Amino acid sequence: MRLCSFLLLGGTAAAPAAAGTVSVTVPRLPVAEYHRPYVAVWVEPAGGGAARTLAVWYDVKKRGNEPGTKWLADLRAWWRKGGRSLALPANGVSGATRAPGTHAIPLPADLKPGPYVLNVEAARETGGRELVRLPFTAPAATGRATGSHELGAVTLSAR
Repeated sequence: MRLCSFLLLGGTAAAPAAAGTVSVTVPRLPVAEYHRPYVAVWVEPAGGGAARTLAVWYDVKKRGNEPGTKWLADLRAWWRKGGRSLALPANGVSGATRAPGTHAIPLPADLKPGPYVLNVEAARETGGRELVRLPFTAPAATGRATGSHELGAVTLSAR
């Protein structure tokens, strides 16, 4: 409640601390009818456990009567791991689809030390679906993986 009151009075809240940065590259595909992909980025313990969604890019303001969330189930791995139970739009997580290019997402600083897997999944209308997995150990998180068609480079760098 205090934070809400502070923001309503014109203050600014500090951004949550970040342990590093996840960079996700959305490639430009040579297709006649290009649609921006829906993308989910999440972290889960390497041995299994609850997933933590870092970002979900989808058609937040879809035109017409059809909700943009209708197609989130196409991000099958994320949907099964916890996406279906996430109340959307989720503050600080939900966002619009992104144009081709490299986009940065903060890696939360409150991850407990240990092994994790960073997951980035993309699905595109009239396109394909791809899941890139990148194992890492917190807090010294660094690594790189590359998708083959729907995703480009996925990098993780510690601060």
